[in-house]
Amino acid sequence: MTPSPSDQRDVVIIGGGQSALAVAYFLRRTQLSFVILDAEEEPGGAWRHGWNSLRLFSPSTWSSIPGWMMPPVQEGYPTRNHVIDYLNQYEQRYQFPVERPVRVTAVERTEIGLRVRSDDRYWDARVVISATGTWSSPYIPHYPDAELFAGRQLHSANYVDAQAFAGKKVLVVGGGNSGAQILAEVSKVAETTWVTPAEPVFLPDDVDGRVLFERATQRLKAQQEGRVIDQPVGGLGDIVMVPPVLEARERDALKSVRPFEHFTRDGVMWADGSESAVDVVIWCTGFRPALQHLDSLGVIDTEGRVEVDGTHSIQEPRLWLVGYGEWTGSASATLIGVTRTARSTVNEIATYLGDPSVA
Repeated sequence: MTPSPSDQRDVVIIGGGQSALAVAYFLRRTQLSFVILDAEEEPGGAWRHGWNSLRLFSPSTWSSIPGWMMPPVQEGYPTRNHVIDYLNQYEQRYQFPVERPVRVTAVERTEIGLRVRSDDRYWDARVVISATGTWSSPYIPHYPDAELFAGRQLHSANYVDAQAFAGKKVLVVGGGNSGAQILAEVSKVAETTWVTPAEPVFLPDDVDGRVLFERATQRLKAQQEGRVIDQPVGGLGDIVMVPPVLEARERDALKSVRPFEHFTRDGVMWADGSESAVDVVIWCTGFRPALQHLDSLGVIDTEGRVEVDGTHSIQEPRLWLVGYGEWTGSASATLIGVTRTARSTVNEIATYLGDPSVA
């Protein structure tokens, strides 16, 4: 086990996606030393694993991290590749100290701080920011007899495009934006059934990510001021009517059914006792925080999260977590939403470490 080139940094950031870069932007405005450890081979974070046709549901101007706005696209909303290019250019623009590929295996306490370990190296830090997101920890719910099913199962994390499913009988399971977008694409080439726990919530056609972020901001401000506001229905989990989903609605392909009871060898059994043949199940059932590297600190609770005050770990005062969703800051898992928590996190760390700079 070899140490990193310098004895110690003030801050080690684990993760190399949008949250890590937003934090790094504010750290550059302090006098604190830091390094980003990214498990990926190249820049782009989780966006590198999105399916080919994945698009944002906000325009570029509402999909940017701090300091430099995402370049506009000529038509529609930014594609996955546009986001990857933006994050790559952003990283180069600010010349962040990034080491990759580095897969962090553990974070341990030392007498003077925290030690971040990979398989063959370690980095000592005064504080650690975990910004690994959720993409590497896909969630598939338990269904009885799933092990009997002879067909193919994959999570949306591993979905690439629809052509592999042409002519097949496909279940798309999950009622969020990924479920709707993947269903819209696969239903063009396959016989699809959309399984959702309840009727999906479709936002009005003119509501996109801008409106959702504005609502999240209003809710946060009201909460901070002790007010309750009456807002129209619509959260970051509700389905945005992006063009492919609108087109699927025109084809009458957005109808969903409630969950099946259990798997069979050749398909699934429904509550009414009927059985459907199924070739493929695509699980669009979300993700869990990717926090395995923190197991060694003993800070992960029974829900797979870390108890935090804002983004600051309550049990380990040298640990912050950024970009994991609402529990680490309102809209913090979005491109535009992470700026707020990245800024406050760096301000807290600068104060904690006695840095005189203003982040």
